[in-house]
Amino acid sequence: MRLLVLTKHGPLGAASRLRVYQYLPHLRANGIEVTVSQLFNDHYLLRLYSGQRVDWLGVGRDYARRLRQIVRSRQFDLVWLEYELLPFLPAWGERLLRVPYVVHYDDAIFHNYDQSGKAIIRRLMGGKIDVVMRRAARVMAGNDYLADRARRAGARRVEVMPTVIDIDRYPPRSGFSDDRFIVGWIGSKTTTRYVRMAQPALTELARDGLSRLMLVGADMIDLPGIAIERRRWSEDTETADVMSFDVGIMPLTDDPWSRGKCGYKLIQYMACGIPVIASPVGVNSQIVEPGVNGFLANTDAEWLNAFTQLRDDPALRAKMGAAGRARVEAHYTLQITAPRVLDWLREAANRPA
Repeated sequence: MRLLVLTKHGPLGAASRLRVYQYLPHLRANGIEVTVSQLFNDHYLLRLYSGQRVDWLGVGRDYARRLRQIVRSRQFDLVWLEYELLPFLPAWGERLLRVPYVVHYDDAIFHNYDQSGKAIIRRLMGGKIDVVMRRAARVMAGNDYLADRARRAGARRVEVMPTVIDIDRYPPRSGFSDDRFIVGWIGSKTTTRYVRMAQPALTELARDGLSRLMLVGADMIDLPGIAIERRRWSEDTETADVMSFDVGIMPLTDDPWSRGKCGYKLIQYMACGIPVIASPVGVNSQIVEPGVNGFLANTDAEWLNAFTQLRDDPALRAKMGAAGRARVEAHYTLQITAPRVLDWLREAANRPA
């Protein structure tokens, strides 16, 4: 089977790395001939994260290259597409494909169009992703919110495919101490703003002199009264960074975009045996079992209560951390999902375009 994989980004892009690239060794080991092409390379992301202006000439070249790939797609048995072929253009490319394609989503990117602040985008592009989903041989959705959208769009086959970790890369933490308390968060510059939702509770917690906040991969953020340690994100060091946390947090606003998120940072924390605190938004409420592997917190008082319980009881941290690790091992590993993805791709390749 010849598979053409069309990602949005290279391995530096979290969605591309976790939803596609980590599956490729398993596919190749099982006889799939894989060709990968990204729309935007890592240089594009580095410019974006550093606040530099978009290289529109380079973007034009990227789009032209993608158009050539659409034409050459006839050489393959199946296309695996991330999100869409050409962002902010109608679904012309998907209509032109003459081989079956599968598409995956780990964010509610359809809201970039149907909830855009620009009326012309809502009018011309509001239903674009519905078209992409409807024409796909299979839609792989990261959670129920995304899967429900695909079903309403008329998608023929929809599978819930959570974002998962390679469990072999995440050894569980062995123990907790009571001489310091590190609240940890890992993410990207674009999601740093969510940390502010826990700011009142973090400010009160910091009065003990033992607690501090560790941010991995975050943008610059000013949180007066809170001792902050910042670390740059690296795939080589992210596991070690998470293992230094005493609790991992995932605050979120309750809005349509957040409901499309897949809770990956919670899965990372739990894989390392770290208890979690999260906003009860979207898939967070499915991943977190309150009182078992962590807490769901909606108000400042609930956040502070969760923090203080975990700070004051290292044994509770260890117990919840172990429960979280067991939940990840049972539901959120590459070792579980990779064989399923292989089967879905093989079945899709046998469907007519």
